[in-house]
Amino acid sequence: MSEQPRDGEQRGGSDPAGRFFDAAIGLLQRVRDEEAEPIAAAGTLIADTVAAGGRLFAFGAGHSSLAAQDIVYRAGGLALMNLLAVPGVVGVDVMPATLGSALERVDGLASAVLGTSPLRVGDLLVIISLSGRNALPVEMATSARALGVRVIGVTSVAYATETTSRHASGTYLKDHCDVVLDSKIAVGDAELVLDTIEAPFAPASTVVTAALLQAVMATAAATLADRGIEPPLLRSGNVDGGHEWNARVMREYGDRIFYRQT
Repeated sequence: MSEQPRDGEQRGGSDPAGRFFDAAIGLLQRVRDEEAEPIAAAGTLIADTVAAGGRLFAFGAGHSSLAAQDIVYRAGGLALMNLLAVPGVVGVDVMPATLGSALERVDGLASAVLGTSPLRVGDLLVIISLSGRNALPVEMATSARALGVRVIGVTSVAYATETTSRHASGTYLKDHCDVVLDSKIAVGDAELVLDTIEAPFAPASTVVTAALLQAVMATAAATLADRGIEPPLLRSGNVDGGHEWNARVMREYGDRIFYRQT
């Protein structure tokens, strides 16, 4: 008997590419409709932080770092968003790649990173973790809030009911955030199944998480403009005047930008 698709999964069929697009579009529609209030709240919180002179940071481990990097030093994005890097964890460039997964489970790593980072009271940290169950994102959230930093969490809430926490407290990322954005991704992060393939395949978490965060950033920029504050946006360096524009923004907000050399 062939395996039946779980919720969120679609059978591969003769057009797996089309079915993946359908699945991704369906998830994007869900987060647009079901996460409208958290998106608005997260965008407002970022706007509040910028207006009050705070700094913005984003963190994700492994593939979750892709969405974090997508909002840092990005044309059309807020210049004040900085990447909070944890050595060996950001992306999959560490060798062996499995080391990054192991480091996510190490107690005390997040506290050590935050203790040597520029984060301070009044700043904001976006933490991205699909499962939200590992020690690193949970400790990152709890330690950041203890420092007086506001936290936006981007995660799949389903993991909290279908998996066990790997943090000593038994809690998840979602339990330690000022705002939680639920990506709606099914546990396992695979949208397709096929009778001829034993494992489910075609992950969509990066697509959905990146879209969620860009929606938040758009909300933040518009909210600042509504308050009469010019949002510190970057322009593409590949359009005329882009470098000059960005140089001005970086001069004006240089004390809140940490991804460039001074």
